[in-house]
Amino acid sequence: MPASSRFEWLRGRPTDEPATPPTLIAFDCLCAVGKDLRKRALRVRRNVLEEILEGQHLVLPARRLADNAVQAWAQVVERGYEGLVGKGKASAYIEGRTLSWLKVKQPNYREGERGWEPKS
Repeated sequence: MPASSRFEWLRGRPTDEPATPPTLIAFDCLCAVGKDLRKRALRVRRNVLEEILEGQHLVLPARRLADNAVQAWAQVVERGYEGLVGKGKASAYIEGRTLSWLKVKQPNYREGERGWEPKS
């Protein structure tokens, strides 16, 4: 079963199912040790994020996919992910939508009871 971030399901989780501790997946690091990192390149912010979270179990960095877009999309399909967000490694953090970051969803997915499930 794919991981879910649907709070409605978590609130109504059947009591006979095993509970796991909540996990936060971090995608970016905009500030660290009092320093604003938003103007720094994504590759720098990502390295800071991974250093900060090393050894943590409840807060994890989002998984990286292949650098090549075709290979990354193959990983998305193979692993059953909803989609991906392609980001320029040199891009600064810009609030709102930008052409440096593109979200691509799998067209054959629908939201299921516990997260994303492939359409039948």
